[in-house]
Amino acid sequence: WALHMKNVTLSLNGQYECSFATYPYGTKTATIQLVVKAEEEQHYVKEVWLNQTLEIPCLKHLTSENLSNYPLKWLVGENGRKEELVTKEPSCPAVYRNSSALYRQRVLLGLNNTLKIFPTKIMDDGRVFSCHVVYHPERVQKSSTTVRVFGK
Repeated sequence: WALHMKNVTLSLNGQYECSFATYPYGTKTATIQLVVKAEEEQHYVKEVWLNQTLEIPCLKHLTSENLSNYPLKWLVGENGRKEELVTKEPSCPAVYRNSSALYRQRVLLGLNNTLKIFPTKIMDDGRVFSCHVVYHPERVQKSSTTVRVFGK
């Protein structure tokens, strides 16, 4: 027996009980505590000088060992539009998917799944780079960083 839930919300937190009659043993009961967690997204601002290397960590509170076990992707967004830059599956090399000329040849997935951009350009100012780690087909942890580029 299984309970399938769709459109799960925080209001479904609680204890669930399943009971059924068996012959000749009587009623069997099992309980489970369901804890629903809200999807978390961390937001950061990173400042960098023009023409320098920008390094953005994926999820600051997790170690690289944790991240290496899950698929992740880096995206860049502006004005509500997002473009995929890099994807990484566990135990596979990174795949660079950026189609725009703005980031082609300028992005690299570094140690600890850090996104490296070199050189930074004025067009990078105000862009939001986000890292998505897929822990479960329906659970994604996100970190987004808004970039501020300064000229000398």
